[in-house]
Amino acid sequence: MILVAGSANLDFVVRAPHVPAPGETVLGRDFQVFPGGKGANQAVACARAGGGVTHMLLALGDDAFAAPIEASLEAAGVHMHTLRVPDKATGTAFVCVSDQAENAITVAPGANFSLSAADLPPLTEFTHLLLQLEIRLDTVVAYARAAKAQGIRVVLNAAPARALSAELLALIDVLIVNEGELAVIAGRRGSIAESLERISVPCAVVTLGQQGCCAWSQGVLLRQSAFEVTTVDSTGAGDTFCGVLVAALSRGDELPQALRQASAAGALACTRLGAQSSIPTQAELTDFLGRHDLSPAS
Repeated sequence: MILVAGSANLDFVVRAPHVPAPGETVLGRDFQVFPGGKGANQAVACARAGGGVTHMLLALGDDAFAAPIEASLEAAGVHMHTLRVPDKATGTAFVCVSDQAENAITVAPGANFSLSAADLPPLTEFTHLLLQLEIRLDTVVAYARAAKAQGIRVVLNAAPARALSAELLALIDVLIVNEGELAVIAGRRGSIAESLERISVPCAVVTLGQQGCCAWSQGVLLRQSAFEVTTVDSTGAGDTFCGVLVAALSRGDELPQALRQASAAGALACTRLGAQSSIPTQAELTDFLGRHDLSPAS
């Protein structure tokens, strides 16, 4: 059983020819509103695409923005542990998606920053705790410390990018990052192998976009090729990858098989608009894998 502790936002999404440069105004086209937030996206992916029994600790304001988020989590089968914060707005994100499927995102954390160490539910039945960095860093550390003390595997998607303390790194069992996040944590830019050598965690997974992903575990570097799809919107693809990876690991799948499933789910998410709305079902993922003969990571 998986506990996701993290952010929940309502995403305001505009399609435009390109992402605005500083000082530029771009005339957009379609406007839609979707449930989002890295924590909530990953919880939905764990439950809907990964088929894992998933709980989520989240904070919401006492406002209309909270309702679509709760409805999406409930529809995915996520069990919610909700901190209601009357004096804060529910988190929001403003997303511009270009015709090239690139995006630019600005987040207003709102109630997300109200989560504290005292809000963590009992951990006795969980096998994995999945965290991100859209809540306060001291809260992330407290949750990781509590889980580690009870023998629960701690997975951190270190996004948005920021430097991490040695204390937090020592609590992590699986670190999930993209190339930019890896460089920030390693404190230098260089090859992936050189950066991984500077980070002391048992397992590190690096997503590489159209180049797939790789993982460093027990002294072995695994590489997983990307699945080819027609990309519509990459928003939420990384979160889908994280959720499905943890769901696979929680049911005992070996890392190469978990990477293959996570990569396929992330690819499928790119074919649809929105964050949680783009996450495939477990049946869709199984069908996709059956039609794409791409070997597990090696």
